Amino acid sequence: MIYFLTCLILLILVLISVGFFTLMERKFLSYIQLRSGPNKVSFIGMLQPFSDGLKLFTKENIIPMYSNALVYFICPIIGLIQSLFLWILFPFYFNCIEFNFGLLFFLCCLSFGVYSLIICGWSSNSSYSVLGSIRSISQSISYEVSLSLIILCYFSLMDSYNLVGFYMVQLNSWFLFISFP
Repeated sequence: MIYFLTCLILLILVLISVGFFTLMERKFLSYIQLRSGPNKVSFIGMLQPFSDGLKLFTKENIIPMYSNALVYFICPIIGLIQSLFLWILFPFYFNCIEFNFGLLFFLCCLSFGVYSLIICGWSSNSSYSVLGSIRSISQSISYEVSLSLIILCYFSLMDSYNLVGFYMVQLNSWFLFISFP
């Protein structure tokens, strides 16, 4: 039970932190454009991410005419759950999941994002949506190959696929200095 609660608290804090990162981005862009940025909700806009989330959940849901409505709404939820699985693997002081092949699980979770993209494009029953999803899939696969090779180079220095072990090895020396030519 405590395992489930720690993972749930971790995922809720990640979702809240994403809202504050978007607030920081909007503030930074507003300072570049010489304006004050979002500061309408509370003191200097600190409750702005929560009002944005409330606005997002109260918007009208538009369903394309010939789409498969159930699959059309479930696919983004599956994509969100798939991306939240990656945060459970991240080595914090309290780990939710630690096993010897954590890197391979990480790479598998990254590659499963392709399925939610293709099903989202297919469920709208539009040829343009399918072509757009195929384009985004080809881009994500090409990025995954280079990312996988970079990550595998660092893990080959360690001779293990454990993410916590990767963190522990870097306490004394960073892999950045080892990888210089």
